[in-house]
Amino acid sequence: MGSATRSALEAARTALSGAKNVDHAAGEQLLAAARTIADSPQLLAALMSTSSGEKGTVALVSTVFSSLSPASRSLLEGIATSRWSSSDDLLAGIEEIGIRAIAATAPRDGSLERELFEFGRVATSEPDLELALSSKRGGAEGKRSLVDSLLGSASAQARAIASHLVQQPRGRRLAALVSQAVSIVADVSGKGVATVSVARPLTSAQRSSVEAAITARYGREHVVNQVVDPALIGGVRIQVGDEVIDGSIAARLADLSLQLAS
Repeated sequence: MGSATRSALEAARTALSGAKNVDHAAGEQLLAAARTIADSPQLLAALMSTSSGEKGTVALVSTVFSSLSPASRSLLEGIATSRWSSSDDLLAGIEEIGIRAIAATAPRDGSLERELFEFGRVATSEPDLELALSSKRGGAEGKRSLVDSLLGSASAQARAIASHLVQQPRGRRLAALVSQAVSIVADVSGKGVATVSVARPLTSAQRSSVEAAITARYGREHVVNQVVDPALIGGVRIQVGDEVIDGSIAARLADLSLQLAS
């Protein structure tokens, strides 16, 4: 991430935190705007250009997105008039603010993060299913219907975010874009995200112990997503971002095998 993007993203987050009347609908409008811009190379190029100046960019946003609520349009204008390191960063910035706006309307109990995590896990469990959700050939309506069927009784927030992700992957693998969305949602509540893989489901006491250990290590609470993988045999494998703490029995046996072979 370039320095221009870091500054622009921080400004956008600050603007969102101070904005009024930003609700679920406003977040969906921002995500829809991101898709519209991504689908129009000319519009994207115009928004990235500095030749028309800030007033010209504001006028362009106001004209193209006149149907947006005042709150949504104001946020979009602020994002568009900032300097971004690349056009993809601009789209990612709009997407993040839209996701943050939607997440702010959800309970802060980790339920939205878990719904999205489970969606990502199921959606990538079968190659054909992942292809149907990721392929450029699939229509938006078909992808939305597929998302709805996978999410079942999940929240409106989860449906809105997941539906956007499959409609605008921007070259990202489904697992990666869902993971990024989960991290953004958790950050809205001031939390991180940890994936805990175990051979058998954790008991309530074990889960609390793991959560406490993660909080102590990283200095803030984390939403813990649990994956049951019998191949681990026992123990726990914890992943936070790019860091992996592998205390599984399978990992210990693998280490022992290497030692014996050396």
